Amino acid sequence: MAAEYRLSMSSPKLKSAATSSQPEKVIVRAKKPATFRSIYREAERVEMFRRFSVQRPEPKGELEHSNPFTLVVAVALSAQATDAGVNKATRALFKVADTPEKMLDLGEDRVRDYIKTIGLYRNKAKNVIALSRMLVELFGGVVPRTRDELVMLPGVGRKTANVVLSMAFGEATMAVDTHVFRIANRIRLAPGKTPDEVEDRLMKVIPKQYLYHAHHWLILHGRYTCKARRAECERCVIADLCRSPEKTCDVPAPLVELPPQFIGETVE
Repeated sequence: MAAEYRLSMSSPKLKSAATSSQPEKVIVRAKKPATFRSIYREAERVEMFRRFSVQRPEPKGELEHSNPFTLVVAVALSAQATDAGVNKATRALFKVADTPEKMLDLGEDRVRDYIKTIGLYRNKAKNVIALSRMLVELFGGVVPRTRDELVMLPGVGRKTANVVLSMAFGEATMAVDTHVFRIANRIRLAPGKTPDEVEDRLMKVIPKQYLYHAHHWLILHGRYTCKARRAECERCVIADLCRSPEKTCDVPAPLVELPPQFIGETVE
């Protein structure tokens, strides 16, 4: 009996040991991305962009260009450079090479000579020739009309593609350059850690009726009023709406239409 008792008592231990040797399944649930909500009410966002629309009814990009190709080149050259500086370099370049075929005929060395006053000009000259070659070989010399195709071009990123889609083809896009990225974070309209995150959030919070011109309004606001070194809040038409912790004035500037832009004669 004692032996039977010991055997019966040992069986559960053996069964338990066998069970514990099996690896346990661990279920990892992916966290859902937090839903972004702007700190500005919808009515405040509508009023913000309404004022920008009164100030500049037809805002324009300040890079000189004559067609979609010269726009692609100009925007690609503008990385880490000012629009005014790019315009000075491209005026002569575009007179002799305003198509990808003419740019290829010009060659990398001569392109480099034209743009040597622009930062990173050696690498940019290579990209201009490479994107011109791709346009000729893959797209028949025509600038493509989709973002996926545009970003295939050497030296063309998402920001450049968005600018081209907007300015050349009339699409409502959000090109996040340094000005837009700074403004979106500074005034807390659509804060984000990366340009892509800021772009996604701006597309969600900007009122649809103002979306087409919104990126130009934000660029110009950052370039001439909400400047990088010091925001000139006393000249800001949205000073009363702005929720930036850096704000120095709560009284909005008079809401009047600004003089027409003179492309190529801006000072940055």
